[in-house]
Amino acid sequence: MVFGRVLRAFGVGGPSVHTVLANPGAYPGSPLMGAVRLTGGDYDVAVETIAVGLVTRVEAEDGDALLEFHRAWVAAGFTLAAGEHQDIPFTITLPWETPLTHAYGDRLSGMSLGMRTELTTEEVADTGDVDVLAVHPLPVQEKVLTSLNRLGFHFRHADVERGAIYGVRHELPFFQEIEYAPPPGWPANELELTFVADSEGVEVILELERHGGLLKPARDAYGRLRIPHDEAEQGEWDTELDSVLRGALAELG
Repeated sequence: MVFGRVLRAFGVGGPSVHTVLANPGAYPGSPLMGAVRLTGGDYDVAVETIAVGLVTRVEAEDGDALLEFHRAWVAAGFTLAAGEHQDIPFTITLPWETPLTHAYGDRLSGMSLGMRTELTTEEVADTGDVDVLAVHPLPVQEKVLTSLNRLGFHFRHADVERGAIYGVRHELPFFQEIEYAPPPGWPANELELTFVADSEGVEVILELERHGGLLKPARDAYGRLRIPHDEAEQGEWDTELDSVLRGALAELG
């Protein structure tokens, strides 16, 4: 009897949990539907809570970490009988600032984002597996990404960094940087693009970086553009972005 309780404390013979998504692709600010599939183990279990959380890998000065940035409760306070099967549907809305994992028809190099399911009982908390999510650009973001490509900027890498951008309102404790190589002849070594979206539109932050050398010191210059969601199809974004970038370029000297 005592040995059985010890095994239960380690989750041996307990229930299994698996999450199935209706569609593994999603967009910032949009709902994502799925179901948590439970299979009872060798004994009845009093389930305290079931939750799903969005996680991504975040870079910081003290090292990388897998960070949960959004959580939704699926169910609580019921008994799962031994061998019983249950599918519990849920809908979770992605935060507007959710990082993108896909663009230009492919996964962005450096990005990892998923959904983690947690089942808690009196004996143990089982975090289960992490299901990979594909987060695609909003129409405004798609327009900006396409324009940068047409202007000659070539995608290099993307990551998520802990912190906030000065002067920009954030809901999440991090921001995504999408890095590009500038066109030939530009006196900058790198462009970093950040989107900060909300329910009304998208803040576009463009940072040009110049590495230090013998003749010129290292410098950064910024350009910003605010685009409402309902104006995604209206603007001449190649021209707008080129103007903002050249204004930042002038600051590099």
